Amino acid sequence: MSAIAAVNGLRLKFAGTASLQFDDLSFAVPAGQKVLLLGPSGSGKSTLLQVLTGLIPGAIEVPMRCDGITIPSSWGYLFQDPDTQFCMPYVDEELAFVLENLGVPREEMDARIRDGLLQVGLDLKDPHIPIQSMSQGMKQRLAIASILALEPDVLFLDEPTALLDPEGTEQVWETLKKVGRHKTLIIVEHKIDAVIGFVDRVVLFNHDGAVLADGQPAHVFAVHKPELQEYGIWYPGVWRDYTAGPGYKALQAAREAGPADAGAAREVLTLREFAGYPDGRSGKPRIQVADARLDSGEWIAVVGPNGAGKSTLLQSIMQLIRTSGGYAFLGRRVLGFKDMADEAAYVFQNPEMQFVTNSVFDEAAFGFRRDGAADAERLTEELLAEFGLEARRAQHPFQLSLGQKRRLSVATAMGKCRQLVLLDEPTFGQDAANTFAILEKLEGWRRQGASIIMVTHDMDIVRYFATRVWRIEQGRLALDAASTAYLRTLEQPAAPPSGLEPAEMRR
Repeated sequence: MSAIAAVNGLRLKFAGTASLQFDDLSFAVPAGQKVLLLGPSGSGKSTLLQVLTGLIPGAIEVPMRCDGITIPSSWGYLFQDPDTQFCMPYVDEELAFVLENLGVPREEMDARIRDGLLQVGLDLKDPHIPIQSMSQGMKQRLAIASILALEPDVLFLDEPTALLDPEGTEQVWETLKKVGRHKTLIIVEHKIDAVIGFVDRVVLFNHDGAVLADGQPAHVFAVHKPELQEYGIWYPGVWRDYTAGPGYKALQAAREAGPADAGAAREVLTLREFAGYPDGRSGKPRIQVADARLDSGEWIAVVGPNGAGKSTLLQSIMQLIRTSGGYAFLGRRVLGFKDMADEAAYVFQNPEMQFVTNSVFDEAAFGFRRDGAADAERLTEELLAEFGLEARRAQHPFQLSLGQKRRLSVATAMGKCRQLVLLDEPTFGQDAANTFAILEKLEGWRRQGASIIMVTHDMDIVRYFATRVWRIEQGRLALDAASTAYLRTLEQPAAPPSGLEPAEMRR
């Protein structure tokens, strides 16, 4: 069977790295096949997609050679970061741009734009809104809608649901499965439970971009489970295996023994009639909190649908946007960012928003140097090794994969233990090994008395690490519950959260 997308003898190397990303890689996909690419973060999965479309080296200048390449004549590409996808400033204009290029008559556009948005779960009263006013999850849906509007023969999907809530993930994959039934799909995805029954081939890579396995999903997961575990790659049942292992059991035993900081819990943060305004002095508040409190040693998972206001809540707490109402941090009234800067760390949803230097090493060293640490170089080397970035030390941060960028952004925020750690989806784009490493690092800090507020869509993180849950709905803190109580509401969807007793809801 002839290949619709293929490359033979691929050799590729990024500037600032000592070794090749791919060394004589050959890969081919026949028409109609659904292929899932699996591998640790930084193994070259996204890079391979970009080579197969001609984006590398046509639009992205990366030195490469190959003996032959077949690029599909009709293809659509979904990037990991939806902000890199858009050409126009408004939602309707973005889809109209695609339709214009397809020669769709103007009088048909409004209906097709609305149908395209509804197909991916974007029910907007007025689609003429700025794209930058949307949450990252909503942007990801828009990016998918713009790709589907092209009606391509081949879909290259790079983490299509990484930023989506569970309901959105299910909805988008149902759409992709329906429209992609007779198309070729090449997929990079960490949420493999949503896609594993749809793909008919899995290709497994190691850290160096070499193929470890290539075959039917059931065969790869059954025969190559040791390699999946060795390289920390997601596979069905990975959370079950992790929580049954000695590492997590040791964490649980430490939790039951009590905090390492044996002092009494202290109040870290209080919010009363608090509101955040991302549009500055104009507009209505995007997030409102009637009353909330956070004590030392607590781990709050912030959950809720895309666009509900979760990221805005973190930005408000960190004083990155204008706020109003009562706000106290460590017993002091908060008036601005300076009141938070020394004792709070923040990890943005988009890691590129944090980078201020031109190399991975300098980025990791920035905080140590700013604080005047005498051993800044040694501390930086240790931090890079802890997050698996030592081999990337000379690269520009923007040259990293999304998972590596995320690790670097987390590393720079976690170089020094703070009283409060705010993290916006810190594990998206991560392989299993790095996800567990980040969570274990945070758990260690929590036991030392730090407080954590983390936006996440991963209910396994809620189940195995969080102590409390804040659920955000339509711009308000709608629920403050112990994690165990919140999980019970998910198991009994007919019972509304408000039906729980207050004592059961709060830790």
